[in-house]
Amino acid sequence: MTHFCYFFDIVLLSSSFKDCANAASGMAVHDDCKLKFLELKAKRTYRFIVYKIEEKQKQVVVEKLGEPAQSYEDFSASLPADECRYAVYDFDFVTEENCQKSRIFFIAWSPDTARVRSKMIYASSKDRFKRELDGIQVELQATDPTEMGLDVINSRAR
Repeated sequence: MTHFCYFFDIVLLSSSFKDCANAASGMAVHDDCKLKFLELKAKRTYRFIVYKIEEKQKQVVVEKLGEPAQSYEDFSASLPADECRYAVYDFDFVTEENCQKSRIFFIAWSPDTARVRSKMIYASSKDRFKRELDGIQVELQATDPTEMGLDVINSRAR
């Protein structure tokens, strides 16, 4: 009987640690986040996706989807000037060998003017969220629009 109780205590303890680890690593990820990302990656249904953390629901959700014809300027204009966001952008470019290619960028947008609490939540949730999106090729962290300008994107894609 002692062994069973000891085992039971370990199971309870380990599930508590798991809950604490999930809480520390960030928010839950809504299934739609992964689904839309897969559509962007496999079918090229979207040019970009902007993700937002809903603090009350404690989860990351899709905030905006960019149509395939939308430009990089449309994408950057969809990021709020004073709030944090995660975003994915499918960048098309032509190599020096004249080959058409694309790279999927993950952008952690954390402007200097955002609330400190928001910056902390986004920073602590980023790695866990990014792991949910299989196929990210380049990561950028930006606190200012110049840190994610088209010239930066272009140079990082190659």
